[in-house]
Parts: sequence; C-alpha cells; structure tokens
Amino acid sequence: MSGDPFSGLFVPEVVAATTSGEAWLAAMLEVEASLAEAEAEAGLIPAEAAKAIRAACDAGGFDVDRLSAEGRVSANPVVPLVAELRAKVGGDAAEFVHHGATSQDVLDSAAMLVASRALGVIRPELDGVAAACAELAEHHRDTPMAGRTLLQQAVPVTFGLKAAVWLDSVVSARERLDSLSLAVQLGGAAGTLGSLGPGGERVIDLLATRLGLDEPSVPWHASRVRIADLGSSLAITAGVLEKIALDVVLLSQTEVGEVAEPSGGGRGGSSSMPHKRNPAGSVVAIACARRVRGDAGVLLAAMPQELERAAGAWQSEWGP
Repeated sequence: MSGDPFSGLFVPEVVAATTSGEAWLAAMLEVEASLAEAEAEAGLIPAEAAKAIRAACDAGGFDVDRLSAEGRVSANPVVPLVAELRAKVGGDAAEFVHHGATSQDVLDSAAMLVASRALGVIRPELDGVAAACAELAEHHRDTPMAGRTLLQQAVPVTFGLKAAVWLDSVVSARERLDSLSLAVQLGGAAGTLGSLGPGGERVIDLLATRLGLDEPSVPWHASRVRIADLGSSLAITAGVLEKIALDVVLLSQTEVGEVAEPSGGGRGGSSSMPHKRNPAGSVVAIACARRVRGDAGVLLAAMPQELERAAGAWQSEWGP
C-alpha cells in the first residue's frame, strides 16, 4: 500500500486493492497469458509455448515500480514488461510472447480488467446505499419536514420523499454502470490485426471469453468512447452520492439539526472541540466527488486522439 497519508481517506482499502499498481501488473500479465492461450487455441502458436508463457506470468516475479520507471523511455510500462517476460520464458517459446499484439492492446485490455474488478466492488456498495435510502423512504414516508427551495423554507414535504428522490438517483447511476461496455482490445501495430492473419478475429473472440470482457466490433485504439463513458458514469455516480452528502451536511447544521450521521467510535470528532460531531462521512463523499469529476474531465479531454495512435492523449488517461 502507498505511504500517502490521504489514500486511505479517499479510497477504501477494498477498492484500492483492485486498482493498485500490483493489480495493474497482474491484469497486464493476465492479458499476456490469455493472449498466448487464445492464439494457441486458434492454432497460431504452439500449445507448449502458451503453457510456458502462462507459467511465467506470475506477478510476484515482477517489480511494478521498476517497470514503471523503465517505462519512461518508451512512454508505457508494457515495453519493459514484455522484455522481462520474454527473458523469463526463455527458449523458443520466448518469441511467441506478445505475439501479434502492441503495447496499447495489453494496457487497454488490462484497464478493462481493472475496471471490471473495481466495479465488482462498487456495485454492491451502491446496492447498500440504495437499500438504506429505500428503508428511510419507507420508514419516514409520513415524517413531515420543511421543504426548502433556494435554501429558504418553502412548503412542507416528508423526509421519506427526500429519501425516495435519493433512491431514484442511486438506482439510475447503478443502471448506468451496468450498461458500460468493457471490451477487450486487440488490433496489433496499427489496429488492422494484420499480424495475426485470417485467425485474428478468432483470437479476439477467444481472448474476450478468457478475460470475461466484451468483444468489440473493431479495435478501438483511437476511439476512446468506452474510457470516457466509464469515467463519466463514475463521475455521475459520485455526483449522485455527493447530492445525498450535501443534503446531510445542510440538514445536520447545529441551527437545523434535522438529521445526523452516526457518531459511534469517535466518528466526526474534532481535534480541538470535543462537543462537535462533524458529518465526516458526507464531507469525504463531497471531496471524493470533486476529485472524480476532475479525473473524468481528463478522460473526456483525451477523446480526440491522432489518427491510429495517440501522441500523449492515451498516456494522459493513466494515473492514480
């Protein structure tokens, strides 16, 4: 885990485990191993070579920090990864490592794997939020409170209605995440699949199946709709949660006092004012949402990429 004092504050450990440097390394190696196995099944490389490559794709035998540092000279970490993997495989099988692929094939496919695994953690969390909102909506369907427009008291509403509005937004965000297309990437040097000959489409099908990803209609090296959609959908989800958090912050003000976060275990404590119980969970949610929007903006800005391969825009998509 990172020594960054803020990482645990913004990223729960269960999510961090799916997006760490080690998780990225494991995903890239899984792509390389699955690619070799798919090519062997399609009759493009020897089965024994695929077995040797799979055996060498043990993330514990690689140093992710060193690969990252060495990747500076080639503008991506796949180049040193492939070189080291070939050395580990050795013999005649080494020539079949990364066969017919390009660095972007491995990194984009790994990104889809990392996203899939992270979403596997995020979706249940959203389901928990939805269940909590549904419970509040049912329990407080007749609990009156002041409705507020432009931050001024307007006409009466119920807290149950407020919670039902939260619920509707959470469900919509969840459905948007479910609709994402996480597709494998395989196109070779210029996205033509020419290096794999007539067996290329078969390899894509087999690779997608092995990785549990969608099969794209064409390679998408310079078409970043999937990446932008992923970032936008996560930003929308964060915005939905930020709305709930903002309502809680406003309604828990001392002068209002209509809701409060749980305070057990020292939650919401102050370093200098022991009488305070700050809405700490909501504060963190709001801060996280603002950071997510910034990251999503980078992904949207990276959509226009030059011709068949981007010069910098693709690389800008990566980062903590």
